[in-house]
Amino acid sequence: MALRLLKRLLFIATASLLMLMFATTPAAAAEKQKFKLAWTIYAGWMPWTYAVDKGIVKKWADKYNIDVEVVQLNDYIESINQYTAGKFDGVMVTNMDALTIPAAGGVDTTVIINGDFSNGNDGIILKGKGKKLADIKGQKVNLVELSVSHYLLARALETVKLKEKDISVVNTSDADIVAAYKAADTTAVVPWNPQLAEIIKGNPDATLVFDSSKIPGEIIDMTVINTGVLKKHPEFAKAIAGAWFETMSIMSKNDAKGKEARAYMGKASGTDLAGYEAQLKTTRMFYDAAEAVKFTESADLIKTMDMVRTFSFDHGILGEGAKSVDVVGMEFPGGKTLGDKKNIKLRFSSEYVRMAAQGKL
Repeated sequence: MALRLLKRLLFIATASLLMLMFATTPAAAAEKQKFKLAWTIYAGWMPWTYAVDKGIVKKWADKYNIDVEVVQLNDYIESINQYTAGKFDGVMVTNMDALTIPAAGGVDTTVIINGDFSNGNDGIILKGKGKKLADIKGQKVNLVELSVSHYLLARALETVKLKEKDISVVNTSDADIVAAYKAADTTAVVPWNPQLAEIIKGNPDATLVFDSSKIPGEIIDMTVINTGVLKKHPEFAKAIAGAWFETMSIMSKNDAKGKEARAYMGKASGTDLAGYEAQLKTTRMFYDAAEAVKFTESADLIKTMDMVRTFSFDHGILGEGAKSVDVVGMEFPGGKTLGDKKNIKLRFSSEYVRMAAQGKL
């Protein structure tokens, strides 16, 4: 009897010890929340390769006790499609593509960072005899169809009193646009950097006839997160914003570390320091978080998105069967909206960039 009692007491003591161990080490019992952010090569998004490789992303993820995987994909549209399909929690995307792919597809999406706008980073190139924009009439134009390149083309045609029926669009992936330019039958392309710079630099017969500096603030490069994920895990947005603006602070300086950072980003995009800095000159980066706050809260953003949604509706990319430009609702800081308030699917938030500006991340 005494032996049985002793065994029972030992069992209880051992079980109690194990329970105490698990109770005092919760990290061992529960894995960190994991999040994935997708991006593709573009001048304004190259900071991510530096932030990942130099441990800045990990530093901010560790601060919020989460894991963040920042994944580079080769094809821009594919990265958005994968985000829309739920394979990523966030993606780097332009304002129009955020509206017409995930938002129009029913995926509630929140813009947490307006990182920059294209100020010459997207352009129309004519090949050979074409030397002015009006010469594009009657030509086949290679571009990523129904993307911001298409939007740029439409806005450009307006300036020379042409319409899209005056040209023919040839859908071409951003990864294939440089090769497409070299094809014998190609006469016009609409690329973005670094492909834009590569084509101009490597082809004496290339003439830049229009670029995004003529429509400043209309092609915006953003970081977006699935709204459902954001509501449950705001720490993901905080970590992303923290990593982004720390990288902005480094690369914006003209000291040795800043130059090293820009050279690193340039090499990763297939160029060098001089080449990358040339691309940055045509990219209006918001290095200061306060600038990003001001841009996001500006009435001009609403005007821009009104033009973008009108283009999108006219081209049938606001969702199957969309009956009006209001079909997809958008929300802006201060509770302002465009479109159907009962179907808000694209939200512009200044919350996290404001926290970065105020040093509260």
